[in-house]
Amino acid sequence: MEHDHHHQEGSNHLPQVLIIKPPPVFTLFEDKFISTKFQFLKAWESTLPLDQFLTTYAGSVRAVLCSGASPISRDTIRMLPSLKLVVTASAGTNHIDLTECRRLGIAVTNLADVFSDDGADAAVGLLIDVLRKVSAGDRYIRQGLWSVKGEYPLGSKLGGKRVGIVGLGGFGLSLAKRLEAFGCSVLYNSRKQKPCVPYPFYSNVYELARDSDALIICCSLTPETRHLINREVMLALGKQGIIVNIARGAIINEKEMVECLVNGEIGGAGLDVFENEPNVPKELFELDNVVLSPHRVVFYTGILHCCL
Repeated sequence: MEHDHHHQEGSNHLPQVLIIKPPPVFTLFEDKFISTKFQFLKAWESTLPLDQFLTTYAGSVRAVLCSGASPISRDTIRMLPSLKLVVTASAGTNHIDLTECRRLGIAVTNLADVFSDDGADAAVGLLIDVLRKVSAGDRYIRQGLWSVKGEYPLGSKLGGKRVGIVGLGGFGLSLAKRLEAFGCSVLYNSRKQKPCVPYPFYSNVYELARDSDALIICCSLTPETRHLINREVMLALGKQGIIVNIARGAIINEKEMVECLVNGEIGGAGLDVFENEPNVPKELFELDNVVLSPHRVVFYTGILHCCL
């Protein structure tokens, strides 16, 4: 009978940390994760089917390192009776069954504010790109259209814009500071009003959109925030309004957003995330007022300190 090569790894009695699929940071910096205190079980390298792999090592797995590419479902959790900790290499936790973890007393930790500065930089970058038509202008030149069609239409400045932030956690606060430096007025919506925050608070995202020139989505994906940004909110934002999403795709009703963009009912969008990644609505490809990014605007520079 052929034995899986991981079987012998578990013989040294070190606590086992399961990785079903490697997060990008693990692939890039695997040598930095080496420790004498625990050992990784690399399920993706095994010849065993995943269910059989989990059954084989069920008694020794104390922790899981995951990302959005490897959801930790109720079924997975129940196959790991010794599991005590789930660490996700992301700010979001919507790929983890938090209810089941809570029921079984399993701790869950994410990277939360580790990404705040990088994510805030990226959000501002997407907003400027849409407003100033940076990517669209680049395509215009590369396609040889400047010499044929003449000057490209001017964009719009960021300074003076009213920017509504949906989700004013550490990420949102880092973003707000940058927007202030550009001369923007910051408004926000959050689960609760933040004490000692100088920005106007809106308990209703529709009213926030109505009073904003741009909406930037920074909140977590939860049952309450799924499709929070719907057609009604987008129509309130208006024909010149810009949406930037660097949180999770399903916070926006993507089908309704595509319709609003195609019909000119909102002014544009900067999107790093999508509802059915890596599938992106093809209708967006031809729109010069839409900037697309493959869920990569956040860097992993600080992640190691949180994981190890």
